[in-house]
Amino acid sequence: MKLQADTLRERIEPLFLENFQRFGELGAALSIWQKGQRLFDLRGGFRDTKGEQSWTEDTIVLVWSATKGIGSGCLLHTLQENKIKIDRRVSEFWPAFGQGGKMDVTIAQMVSHSAGLCALDENVEVTDYEAVIRAVEKQAPLWRPGSAHGYHARTFGFLIDELVRRVAGTSISKYWRTIFAEPLSLDFWIGLPEELNSRCATIYPARAETARAPVKFYRDLITPGTLQRRTFTSPYGLNAVSAMNKPENRAREFVSFGGIGSASALAKFYAMLANGGQIDGRKFFGDDALKLMTTTVSDGLDRVFEIPTAFSAGLMKDAAKAERNLFGPSANAFGHPGAGGSHAFADSENRIGFAYVMNQMEQSVLPNDKSLRLVDAMYL
Repeated sequence: MKLQADTLRERIEPLFLENFQRFGELGAALSIWQKGQRLFDLRGGFRDTKGEQSWTEDTIVLVWSATKGIGSGCLLHTLQENKIKIDRRVSEFWPAFGQGGKMDVTIAQMVSHSAGLCALDENVEVTDYEAVIRAVEKQAPLWRPGSAHGYHARTFGFLIDELVRRVAGTSISKYWRTIFAEPLSLDFWIGLPEELNSRCATIYPARAETARAPVKFYRDLITPGTLQRRTFTSPYGLNAVSAMNKPENRAREFVSFGGIGSASALAKFYAMLANGGQIDGRKFFGDDALKLMTTTVSDGLDRVFEIPTAFSAGLMKDAAKAERNLFGPSANAFGHPGAGGSHAFADSENRIGFAYVMNQMEQSVLPNDKSLRLVDAMYL
């Protein structure tokens, strides 16, 4: 399918504006690309609740777990450049990881949320990278690796960051800037430089509301001792949304939830992935790496979310039994949402890159109507 920019804008802009009028959006931006070209961007609202700072072209915002998609892209590029297959054992490259019965855990199991490492028994602080890594190394899997999957909300970023450090000798944050962000002029950071704080929108926690789905997950999320609660508070710290508005925390390299950038940067990255791994005359990924992004590794009932989810090599996909598609109608689409409403993905079948970012969070970890109505409208 070929998207016509003018027709698409006529269809989508009213829905985007409706997000502010009907759904309480504060500030937001949308970017849609196809075949490596920007079709259009939309932005509106404010960076702050006082309405003193308009959301402008250079506004950037925290996207929470949408960062995981960026981090996974960096890991897959590292594996590609070093000719490492994902069926290799993690412990080959990170020997201490083999403790606690993890010697045979594969990269594929780790990146598809199937390694059973979604929570840590040791009480370590999320800002202490070395302590978290030591705890991960000692941790025994919470289920037999490969037998099931469950979303690794916080630990995932540490797992893939350390593997990239072991293979490439640098952190994902630096790898991202060097390999992708600087060559493609992508306004997206994992660890925000201090001088960019003046451009950053304030992120706000969800307003109180009752209706949330999946209901069981959200009930378990606030119940001490559950796997859900442990997963989202392990490693501990920075659980208050407002903490991520502090410059010192924006500056931290949290690959699981710390990425800050623009809708257009996210969409352009996914547009490159959807366009055969190339954009702006440069090729970043070969067919083998792209196939890892589109090929489902884990699918079925997610032990953490308690609904069906699916993952390829680090990217989220639509589960076979999903109640609603998050990534459009194509079975090849993949991406990663962020808590509260941010959303980004690639549709390699139709060569589309999509991103939606915002600063007023909703009571949802997975995408909600604000972005999904826009996704659906693209394919009408």
